[in-house]
Amino acid sequence: MRVCDLIQRKSPFLSLEFFPPKEREAWPAFFAVVDKLKVLDPLFASVTYGAGGGTQDNTLEIATRMKRDHGIEPVTHLTSVGASAEKLDAFLDSLRAADIQNVLALRGDPPRGVADFDFNAQEFKHASDVIEHITARYPEMCVGGAAYPEPHCESPSIKSDLDMVLLKVKKGAQFLVTQLFFDNRLYFDYVDRLKAMGSDVPVIPGILPIMSLKSAKFTLSLCGAAIPGKFLSALEKAYEEGGDDAVYALGIDYATKQAQQLIDGGAPGVHLYTLNRAEAVLEIGKNLNI
Repeated sequence: MRVCDLIQRKSPFLSLEFFPPKEREAWPAFFAVVDKLKVLDPLFASVTYGAGGGTQDNTLEIATRMKRDHGIEPVTHLTSVGASAEKLDAFLDSLRAADIQNVLALRGDPPRGVADFDFNAQEFKHASDVIEHITARYPEMCVGGAAYPEPHCESPSIKSDLDMVLLKVKKGAQFLVTQLFFDNRLYFDYVDRLKAMGSDVPVIPGILPIMSLKSAKFTLSLCGAAIPGKFLSALEKAYEEGGDDAVYALGIDYATKQAQQLIDGGAPGVHLYTLNRAEAVLEIGKNLNI
């Protein structure tokens, strides 16, 4: 099923993101998490794709098994870094053979250990180039793109960031999934700006439940998102008084309220970054009024 069509049929909804475990020995535990989260009836689940396509075989196999064996509609990530038309088509042909019709097209990060990586030297320089390629050659695919309520760290301005996201829509992106954020005002302002520029595709907000202070700070250092000062102070106080258990409780409560406020405010659904863990996501999902 095309996620574009599913979104039209059901809103609001819950969707999930997983990353492929690097070691095959971890796969049984991974799919046990997938099974636990089926109770939330996610509209779809996205499966990430390593830098330079490093885990593309795992992405394909996990997405195939998720659909075939677990009854969850997958959306596979696909990055432009290190990609050629031949490689993209080989991956997309494999998706077609597996009856997977959904892709989230991303630029991706530079390969690890490659100094002075030049994105402009790539065959596909931007996610919009990948979107255009897929739309032209695989019209049955539902293609999504990434959006940034807090501008991408490489964007020179908010305007240029919005222009780039709008270009993805013009090239064929049919839905957008946001980078994680913690201030809902950023999301609603972002959606309003995109609409004013002519975009009419669904923008699905991405939510990260904070489970520990250390992991939260590490994740934020990678993506450039910011925690509002009051929330950060509350997390630090919770850690001082009760350690990571107290941080976990506060983080889950915040994520639940954030997700509900987004839904109540008109978001088409919420996309939970699971970190391949079930308990926190189950707690949030079961407490949402969807």
